[in-house]
Amino acid sequence: MGWIAGIFAGLAVVAFLYWQLIVAEGAYLGRKVVTLLYDWSAHIYDRIKHYDTGYETYFLARPLASTLFSLPNPLVLDVATGTSRLACTLLDEVAFRGRVIGLDLSRKMLKQAVLKTARYGDRNALLWDDASELPFPDDTFEAVTCLEALEFMPDPDQVLREMVRVLRPGGVFLTTNRIGSEAKLMPGRTQSADELQKKLQALSLEMVKIRPWQEDYDLVWALKPGICAPLGVRKLEDVLVCPACGTPVTRMSGDLPAGGRAVGSLRCENGHVLPTAEDGVVELVHVD
Repeated sequence: MGWIAGIFAGLAVVAFLYWQLIVAEGAYLGRKVVTLLYDWSAHIYDRIKHYDTGYETYFLARPLASTLFSLPNPLVLDVATGTSRLACTLLDEVAFRGRVIGLDLSRKMLKQAVLKTARYGDRNALLWDDASELPFPDDTFEAVTCLEALEFMPDPDQVLREMVRVLRPGGVFLTTNRIGSEAKLMPGRTQSADELQKKLQALSLEMVKIRPWQEDYDLVWALKPGICAPLGVRKLEDVLVCPACGTPVTRMSGDLPAGGRAVGSLRCENGHVLPTAEDGVVELVHVD
């Protein structure tokens, strides 16, 4: 009977690994494991997801662009941007006249994002950093988004607080809520629609609307109370602050644009260097 016990033990191990690595995508194993899994899958990630351009336009880009249409230069922050799925869809939308800053902790996902967004020049900027402490002042962005990612982060509530903090009064908040059978396999990481709505309202967001979207996700829209007055064009260096000391940054003299994107490094008022890689990604993970 020992071989039967061995088979059941093997199946249990396979089931555990499937749960931890496929369903939960490493969420219970820590930030490093989650990042590693995304790095491993970055080169095939879009093929795995099977994104449909028309579907993305209808449910994401068009509603977001419509909401921001009255603002001449809207600036959008896309948290956990991955391969720049949202940025590409939004920047292709004729009604959207703004810029997008994408942030992600997987460097290889950002490498794919660079390839996909090259045609947009400096309308899209990319940061290598985690989302627990966003490197921007309060009330910076006209829209802040985070799709299919919160449940895989070490502290989703902290990320929500940060997203709301950097959102301008009158700005648009967009995220997703995990649903379906697999959501039940992620205790402590997923929540009901009512729980999420109450959480967002406690963060002072209003007009929270949760709408069906995919088999595994609902879309969650909300507004930050207040009025979004129009602002001029803002590039990354106009809104970024040093993660080490919180002071504003400037582009170091002598840096030249390459392919529409700035190269070289950024420096804060206290002398900390925020390096920009050759592909244009600002690498904040090692700034201290």
